[in-house]
Amino acid sequence: MKNGVPFFLIEYFYHKPPHNPLTIAGPPGTEERVRQLFDLMYGGAKETPFLRFQVLTPEKLQSVKDIEVFPFRVPHQMNDISLGLKVAYQGKQILFSGDSAWTDLFIEHARDTDLFLCECSFYHEEPGMHVNYQILRSNLARLACKKLVLTHLGEDMLARAEDLDARLTVANDGMVIEV
Repeated sequence: MKNGVPFFLIEYFYHKPPHNPLTIAGPPGTEERVRQLFDLMYGGAKETPFLRFQVLTPEKLQSVKDIEVFPFRVPHQMNDISLGLKVAYQGKQILFSGDSAWTDLFIEHARDTDLFLCECSFYHEEPGMHVNYQILRSNLARLACKKLVLTHLGEDMLARAEDLDARLTVANDGMVIEV
């Protein structure tokens, strides 16, 4: 998501100014990266008073604006920390895989969640940084979540969306999910 942050900020803060600062929570280095991207995209914009940053430490339950967040490391990048997130608010739980290859941590963290948003970029291909459908399908019986929605789909996955396991929902633009 980091590459989309400058565009999000321009839309949100300049076209629809907020009443309160936005909190961006992420792994160590998130603030520096966002500021670098913002500076690169919109040169010289060092001050961003409408932003607050919160570092998410892997394996440590934290509160972000009264929402419980449990970040855990997922295999995506070699030199940086990539996180999956288990989020709890008002008795509901959502698991977000983030960008990640398959990890059995998803089995553990999906247990009893209301919704698992799982990236599934590829159908057969195994690039090592993203979940592929074949691996996900082979683990479906082990995922004890109430609803599973696939996100971050590549061309091959989008072309096969109608042929996927009926237990899966494919995310689409503008989709609203009630939890």
